[in-house]
Amino acid sequence: MVTVMEYTYLGRTGLSVSRICLGTMNFGWQIDEATSHAVLDKAVDAGVNFVDTANMYGRVDYEGTSEQYIGSWTAEKGRRDKIVLATKVYAPMSDWPNDRGLSARHIIAACEASLRRLRTDWIDLYQMHHVQRDTPWEEIWQAMETLVGQGKIRYVGSSNFAGWHLATAQAAAEKRHFLGLVSEQCKYNLLTRHVELEVLPAAIGLGIGVLPYSPLHFGALSGALRKQREGVQGRSVLHAPDRVEPHRAALEEYEKHCAEIGVEPTAVALAWLLSRPGVTAPVVGPRAPEQLDLAFQAVETELSPETLARLDELFPPIGKGGPAPEAWAW
Repeated sequence: MVTVMEYTYLGRTGLSVSRICLGTMNFGWQIDEATSHAVLDKAVDAGVNFVDTANMYGRVDYEGTSEQYIGSWTAEKGRRDKIVLATKVYAPMSDWPNDRGLSARHIIAACEASLRRLRTDWIDLYQMHHVQRDTPWEEIWQAMETLVGQGKIRYVGSSNFAGWHLATAQAAAEKRHFLGLVSEQCKYNLLTRHVELEVLPAAIGLGIGVLPYSPLHFGALSGALRKQREGVQGRSVLHAPDRVEPHRAALEEYEKHCAEIGVEPTAVALAWLLSRPGVTAPVVGPRAPEQLDLAFQAVETELSPETLARLDELFPPIGKGGPAPEAWAW
């Protein structure tokens, strides 16, 4: 259990968020309502104040189950003011063509639907779940400005954007004298370091906080090989052929090094992300309350220069490392 949760500002804003973000993608898909509430309780009791979801998480016939579970928790526990609540818009929410994407119509309608499911009057961070190249930024920002003006959202974020998408979005927002993006949620872990080329430098330069999702690469970085040997069931076994086997040699050395320094692989993977420039908070998605313990341990884990160097050896960055173009140019 973490003794003192650490906090930081979300990008260039004055909004304080915990260094661990509770991801709720498993709510409804992997765990039921009672377990979801128990996960929320444990996270908030430990000082986690940042909760991330999406309108399509836990989807059963487009019901937005994850949002519903969070809504029932806030209604039951009365802890809405304790959390910075983030959700997303983009994915299809019905079979109708206009019930998806980033049109002004869908952004506003989807926000209203999320508010109902979440049982709240406002969303702290409203994130575009993916870029939509054929919708003009003028339309997107007009819709977001409307929602901010109505008090229904506080900040806007993105997810799965390229570096140039971040720059283009911000340029369009600045023309409208609008705050624009304050966060980017992207896939980032020791095995997936593509964002170091363009996305991280752009985010840092623009004051956009980075929220890495899939920080354990579908369980591959959670001690997957040890779990397989011990017969432990979980994502590391489920995804073993695709996520673990291609990296078996590196993962064997990784788990060996973790054992040598006496820190669990999950905590090392998360602590590494917390040490990276521009990273605000990794998004962790537990399926049980006790799985949060290693995330809390990561907050208190400071990796030595020797361990950081060893991790770069085992999971080398793309090219020469660092941002583009230096990663491949002279």
